[in-house]
Amino acid sequence: MEASMTKRAATKRQTRENGILDSRDFMEESKVRRLHASNGGGRAGWSPYPSNDDRDQGYLKTLKPKSDGQAELMEAMDHHNLIMALGPAGTGKTYLAVAKAVEALEAGKVGRIVLSRPAVEAGESIGFLPGDMEDKLAPYLRPLYDALSDRLSMKRVKALMAEGLIEIAPIGYMRGRTLNNAFIVVDEAQNCTYVQLKMLLTRLGWHSTMVVTGDPQQSDLLPGISGLADISARLEAVDDIAVVRLAEQDIVRHPLVASMIGVL
Repeated sequence: MEASMTKRAATKRQTRENGILDSRDFMEESKVRRLHASNGGGRAGWSPYPSNDDRDQGYLKTLKPKSDGQAELMEAMDHHNLIMALGPAGTGKTYLAVAKAVEALEAGKVGRIVLSRPAVEAGESIGFLPGDMEDKLAPYLRPLYDALSDRLSMKRVKALMAEGLIEIAPIGYMRGRTLNNAFIVVDEAQNCTYVQLKMLLTRLGWHSTMVVTGDPQQSDLLPGISGLADISARLEAVDDIAVVRLAEQDIVRHPLVASMIGVL
């Protein structure tokens, strides 16, 4: 009996050394067998780590500027606590701001992300929406969710929101708050009045960064009500506040978008 067991063990060892799979290797439970062995010619067998692939294996999209204006905006967000990003549609204002917010949260530079947007209808009335407050505001805040989900998985976004590390709120709920240790993004600021923007800007607390994005030429408010252009012009004279103005050459959407912006 002992001789038979010794012979079987020697046979198994030989098949493993030769890189040959034997069904008898899988008869015993609680043992893990190597599926790919060396072929005997000195070349290593299959490996999950690509040794001959020089491509970037990162799972997170690398955040790189695609124009001089975007490079200026990214540099401003790295060195200033209050940034006004003005420019036409498609220049990446919101995306870059949210991406920088996620980057700061993941690096531990801030304790939370606060995203805010005015709940203003774009020229049409959608009536009364069913559901609770979050359901009613979801259509207005959807662009922020889209930008977040492009940098993080939706499962991760939901987990961070449940923990209170990511907060998405309409501008009407920001009064009276002091936002410390946070990265704040105020999107579609052209739909805010002068008083609303003044209230938002004064929410900035210690160890926080605020980015205000908007296009003064695409306000959904009545003419003369939007306060973005006026406030941006006033803040340009203030030290340590960056006002970045993006232009048509910074548009990264379909080339027709830049062409339309030039004539509309």
